[in-house]
Amino acid sequence: MFNNLSEKLDKAIHVLKGHGQITEINVAETLKEVRRALLDADVNYKIAKDFTTRVKEKALGQNVLTTLNPGQLLVKIVKDELTELMGGETVGLNLKGSPTIILMSGLQGSGKTTFSGKLANYLKTKKSKQVLLVGCDVYRPAAINQLRVVGEQIDVEVYAEEGNQNPVEIAQNALKHAKSKGKNIVIIDTAGRLAVDEAMMTEISNIHKAIQPQETLFVVDSMTGQDAVNTAKAFNDILNFEGVILTKLDGDTRGGAALSIKSVVDKPIKFIGTGEKMEAIDVFHPDRMADRILGMGDVISLVERAQEQYDEEEARKIQKKIAKNQFGFDDFLKQIQQIKKMGNMKDLVGMIPGVGKAMKDVDIDDDAFKGIEAIIHSMTPTERSKPVTINASRKKRIAKGSGTSVQEVNQLMKQFDQMSKMMKMMQGGGGKRMMQMMKGMK
Repeated sequence: MFNNLSEKLDKAIHVLKGHGQITEINVAETLKEVRRALLDADVNYKIAKDFTTRVKEKALGQNVLTTLNPGQLLVKIVKDELTELMGGETVGLNLKGSPTIILMSGLQGSGKTTFSGKLANYLKTKKSKQVLLVGCDVYRPAAINQLRVVGEQIDVEVYAEEGNQNPVEIAQNALKHAKSKGKNIVIIDTAGRLAVDEAMMTEISNIHKAIQPQETLFVVDSMTGQDAVNTAKAFNDILNFEGVILTKLDGDTRGGAALSIKSVVDKPIKFIGTGEKMEAIDVFHPDRMADRILGMGDVISLVERAQEQYDEEEARKIQKKIAKNQFGFDDFLKQIQQIKKMGNMKDLVGMIPGVGKAMKDVDIDDDAFKGIEAIIHSMTPTERSKPVTINASRKKRIAKGSGTSVQEVNQLMKQFDQMSKMMKMMQGGGGKRMMQMMKGMK
């Protein structure tokens, strides 16, 4: 996410490092590179120019504090301006209404139907809402089927009317159905087109007038760059929507849409899609995104994701097993499953300060745990619960069964042993012993 922009901004600000003070000359040189980085990320020229002008005015208007060097000061100013450019503050959904009606809009291929499912799953699991998904795309043959598949995945009811070609009528009937079933939220997935056209705009405008949604959200594919911003403006002129959803931010996106869209339509980005899984949805925090763009990571979001997957009862069981030296590969497998639920691996690594930059050229596969899981699944129940029973002949069998090598099995056994020892040290008063061990390892 934003890898190219992050790298170019880092190089631009690096120009100031080593300078004792900020001058008009070295700031101008740095900001020229910053503007070039923004333009390469497909940010609108006027927005990029205004951005660097504001940064320059703030930089030249401040004295460098004794604790900061010019490069650090400029990073802070750029971070603050990036945060403002992307909206300044986090804006949530308006969930008032009985039921709350959320109308999804956007072009075909933007990820509207998939994101409707992600949003339904988010509201169901995080907000404990009863959600109804509604299929109002009566043109694309597979649209209703796709929505039904998504609904089955997340166990959310899907309302559709086969043969009815009137989306306004379908939406109105869906609201009656939602009230009769006690649903809190109704998410209406509308038809998209390959380009903005009059028929599409008239139709979604008619749906909007008929159902009066609390939230109208514009879903945009962030990989389309500046075109996404122009399309958002066209939709906003007709619908006056409440917020923007950016999808496919996990791809090789240049980031121009995320940086420009707020300035053009003056509407907040509310959510972002960060992967293909139904859980791959994040509330958009402008300040955290600015941190990530500047390579500072996003520890808060990482901790939040970890907390969401934290099972207190399971943690207590693990602690007891560690204390009794009973921690086995089944427990290890559960820990892996929790990590996988946190999201895309490269995205998670990018949240760790400094690590994202170091790992920018490393391809982290989402199936990074596949080999480990295969090895563990090739073990017998006894071997998983009592790793000490795994001898040389058993290792050969496990390697053959998992399609790996004995060397890989040995490596996993070694890592598991080290982790078990470290977890044991973390129990009780083992902190000092662990520190001593770490010093010894140096």
